[in-house]
Amino acid sequence: MAHDVRLIRSPISLLGMALTTITAVVFIVVLLAELFGLHTNPYVGILFFIVLPALFVLGLLLIPFGAWIERRRRAAGKPAASLEWPRIDLNDPRHRRVAFLVVCLTLINLVIVSLGAYKGVEFMDSVGFCGQVCHTPMKPERMAHEQGPHAQVTCVACHIGPGAAGFVKAKAAGTRQLLQVSRGSYPRPILADPADLVASSETCEHCHDPNRFRGDLTRHLTEYADDESNTPSVTTMVLHVGGKDIGGRSTGIHWHADSANVVEYVATDEQRQTIPWVKVTNAAGETREYAVAGASPDLAGGVRRRMECTDCHNRPSHAIAPTAQRAVDLAIARGDIPATLPFVRRESAKALEATYASEDAALAAISRSLSDFYRDQQGPSAVGRGPDLERAIGAVQNIYRRSVFPDMKVTFGTYPNHISHTDAPGCFRCHDDDHVTKDGKALGQDCETCHVIE
Repeated sequence: MAHDVRLIRSPISLLGMALTTITAVVFIVVLLAELFGLHTNPYVGILFFIVLPALFVLGLLLIPFGAWIERRRRAAGKPAASLEWPRIDLNDPRHRRVAFLVVCLTLINLVIVSLGAYKGVEFMDSVGFCGQVCHTPMKPERMAHEQGPHAQVTCVACHIGPGAAGFVKAKAAGTRQLLQVSRGSYPRPILADPADLVASSETCEHCHDPNRFRGDLTRHLTEYADDESNTPSVTTMVLHVGGKDIGGRSTGIHWHADSANVVEYVATDEQRQTIPWVKVTNAAGETREYAVAGASPDLAGGVRRRMECTDCHNRPSHAIAPTAQRAVDLAIARGDIPATLPFVRRESAKALEATYASEDAALAAISRSLSDFYRDQQGPSAVGRGPDLERAIGAVQNIYRRSVFPDMKVTFGTYPNHISHTDAPGCFRCHDDDHVTKDGKALGQDCETCHVIE
């Protein structure tokens, strides 16, 4: 029996013991952090559900494997490779001090390793890691995210699904993308594969309740003319957002968000702009299929999906203005570009729409273009214009920085926004009067179903 015990003193078995012990302690630390809510980091799931159990099992397997190797060595007549345990006499004060020091240092090292692993995982959760360190081609998305309403929401909160399966899928995709980055073979622009999108129920609905009744919302949209006074015009729009009311009836735009109403569709392009087939199942279980020119759900190259939040809100965190004019209008409305500068709307949009070889070239050309235009204007109105001009130049350059990325072939309108139908088909991808059932009922375009313009 003593002979068998000595077999597990081989270096391989001892390595297995050490690995099992360390992973067990780290696992307990992570488990306690999980139980006490000390983190909200999805990447911890990789460590907790995959890495630690795998290392723990590997350590357990190394123990009998090392004993088996040692048994074969002895059977072959080779000298024993097993290590003798150190002889410790705790009655000896010196031995007690050394033993106490070793135990303390071991515990400290384990805590350091645990915290280091946790901090490393926490860093992978950061927007900086996703947008700068690892995914440099994601600069357009990072810049838009910093300016958007979800700037405080981390990338992984929306782009990694729940559970170990979601983590494995995300990191497998990340490994593929890392190889593309290393070879410079990533697509320009980068388009999201619908198959890689995480369900809205696992992302958006953690903060937004799709069943909440929102009723009518009023929006004031300001546009400016290209004349000398940058004449503003305001459109007041009442949006029938609706939702599920107190009686359980779904109305308005958010009729689509009611889980009792199932909308399925087939898109034939990556950006889901072309949708030739739609199937609707309402709360009563009634089903209708709408198709363009006899299209079927088995279209070649088509992807069938159930409609969810991101099919309309497809750029909730990465919105880029669809046109230079709209970006300038928003900047004037916010006061970033002084409306007192003659023709500033026209000249700003003109500078943004030009083609430049790089960002640096664009920023220099924008400054030169606006400076030259206003330098050539003479008269009393030009007096004291310097500070306003500098502010306008800075604002237009900032629009360019967050909207146009020559290296990634991204500019205004590259990524269509499916909300509304002004600059991209949006709602009209389905509601175009061309999607018709076999009995002739069409998905109509009645404007006042969704909004009223006052």
